[in-house]
Amino acid sequence: MSLYCSDAFVSPLQVEAAVTRALEEDLGRAGDITSTATIPEDTSGRAVVVARKPGVVSGLPLVEAAFRRLEPATEITPHGRDGMAIGAGTKLMTIAGNARALLSAERTALNFVGHMSGIATATSAFVKRIAHTKARIICTRKTTPGLRALEKYAVRCGGGFNHRFGLDDAVLIKDNHIAVAGGIRAVLTRAKAAIGHLVKIEIEVDSLDQLEEVLAVGLADVVLIDNFDLDAMRKAVTLVAGRLVIEASGGITLDSAAAIAETGVDYLSSGSLTHSVQNLDIGLDIEM
Repeated sequence: MSLYCSDAFVSPLQVEAAVTRALEEDLGRAGDITSTATIPEDTSGRAVVVARKPGVVSGLPLVEAAFRRLEPATEITPHGRDGMAIGAGTKLMTIAGNARALLSAERTALNFVGHMSGIATATSAFVKRIAHTKARIICTRKTTPGLRALEKYAVRCGGGFNHRFGLDDAVLIKDNHIAVAGGIRAVLTRAKAAIGHLVKIEIEVDSLDQLEEVLAVGLADVVLIDNFDLDAMRKAVTLVAGRLVIEASGGITLDSAAAIAETGVDYLSSGSLTHSVQNLDIGLDIEM
């Protein structure tokens, strides 16, 4: 059974690199001195990864990678895969192998799966809240440094979609770009002249007047309406009339998401999906 979400992909190279960095951080210069001092070298162990709380799981490939990085012969028996809705008490994986390796990799493995499952769970809640509309929930670049690919994968495990992965994915013109470049027409004209034919242009506006100017210039593909109230959002949808993709942003919460989606916007972006989520409680129980 594949541990990856059936509707999402993350590079195994990203998984291996993240796990290696995390284990190096935890094992330091001398390794797990507690396990080395207290557990005989040839001791075997068996453990189960189990959910303590309900949610949506993400990060199981990193659990596998963490244990196998320290002991390649570790036996992994999956009981589910990323993207699966789980209840409290759900067994996610059984692990058997060298007891020292199990104990040494435990915290790294649980840190990844707890954090990523928290993201997937939060995203799933947003997706359900706006399911009666055409809108999609997307994440932002407000991610943990070094973990962006993994966190964005977790968003997809929860049923959400990704915004750009980095500054090189697409043009996103913010208010400061507009100010430095000398206005909306100037910044859009320069952007269009500089990019390749496959690169999209998104521009942020904070008023209906700015939106009208964007529409008059006609070079953008997406407009980000930032911190608009609901009435202004509805007016923006009417003004755009399908000519641009509309992304709503700015303090969007689970409580406000449905009303925002009902205005007719295409996307709701929320940094909270990655920067403010609560870790999903997932533990490891030893079964000797």
